[in-house]
Amino acid sequence: MLDLKLIERDFDNAKEKLAKKGVDETLLNSLKEQFGELKEARRAFEEKRAQQKSLSKMFGAFKAQGKDISELKGQLDGLKSEISILEESAQKIENQLQEIALTIPNFPDAVVPQGLSEDDNVEIKKVLTPKKFSFTPKEHWELAELNGWIDFERGVKLAKSRFALLKSDAAKLERALINFFLDFNTKSGFQEVCPPVLNNSKMLQGTGQLPKFEDDLFKIEGEDLYLIPTAEVPLTNIYNNEILQESELPQLLTAFTPCFRKEAGSAGRDTRGIIRQHQFDKVEMVAVTHPERSDAIFDMMVENASNILTALKLPHRLVELCGGDLGFSAARTIDLEVWLPGQNRYREISSVSNMRDFQARRAKIRFKDGKKNTLVHTLNGSALAVGRTLLAIMENYQNEDGTIDIPEVLKPYLNRS
Repeated sequence: MLDLKLIERDFDNAKEKLAKKGVDETLLNSLKEQFGELKEARRAFEEKRAQQKSLSKMFGAFKAQGKDISELKGQLDGLKSEISILEESAQKIENQLQEIALTIPNFPDAVVPQGLSEDDNVEIKKVLTPKKFSFTPKEHWELAELNGWIDFERGVKLAKSRFALLKSDAAKLERALINFFLDFNTKSGFQEVCPPVLNNSKMLQGTGQLPKFEDDLFKIEGEDLYLIPTAEVPLTNIYNNEILQESELPQLLTAFTPCFRKEAGSAGRDTRGIIRQHQFDKVEMVAVTHPERSDAIFDMMVENASNILTALKLPHRLVELCGGDLGFSAARTIDLEVWLPGQNRYREISSVSNMRDFQARRAKIRFKDGKKNTLVHTLNGSALAVGRTLLAIMENYQNEDGTIDIPEVLKPYLNRS
């Protein structure tokens, strides 16, 4: 959540920053009106409080002198009622401001390029050169059918569309990738965590999924619980409403979890294969850090995700997201896109984001900075999306006869030489 006092103090600057993310001016103008209404409500409240204080002094003096206090008592009783109404009105406006604030995205960093959509994202660099095939490479769903690795029809039967059943070597590779990612991350300094995959609404509000993105979440009927869309939610919220010691920072965390998303806004997109599923496995990185270290940790997390892809010998590129493609909570994001020869294009496999203090303010995560409590910075990123890595291996390691080779670094996890 953004600092409302900062927005009120420098509204035009805040409006300009949020325009980079395509925030509707109507919403911001509504916020400005609420600021004015709250200011007026507080002014009226303080004015009546001053009158009450003045009359209370007079009431005490009159009473001590034995004078008639009945008129003053009537005035004070009336003021008490008016003050109560004004206080309630100011609180109502303040609550409305908080509700609006929860729907306003984070400020983008100055380095974030202008743009409206993914078409305006800026390529930073390419890593590894895509292999040149002597045949036309197949897409992963064709390879899955040839090798009996993925059963799409039975996945739908067991659940609904956008679910799949991994079998045989695909299931083993999924498990191998999870272990490889976790091992790689822990060697890079991340502590492994195994969190609950059901979280309550307070946690999802803390990281920014609620209230704005409720339609994309799977809710447990009759419970204040949701299936997590990403391990970012439980990992970041481990420190919800806590004050850490500066010496405890940074907290570098990694976890494997299944993730669940309704994909409400993706109708008609990536309906074939396992690019976009309602349930998918992911290994996540999260950092909770001192604000002065967040840029360095951001660079480290991007490099770590890239190094995993390099170890798998998967060609990829790094892309800086423009303002219009930047996520709700993110101040800056670099996507890692893996090369898929079957599709003849790069596809996102990881997003590493710096949230600055946006999530920390919502979740009240602070650290003891001398005598004062200061908001931490939070960061997150995939290392990596397991299903997308699996299909990238299928397409990049395919042979002309449809068989699929195994990356060298994964062979020990599969007891293969």
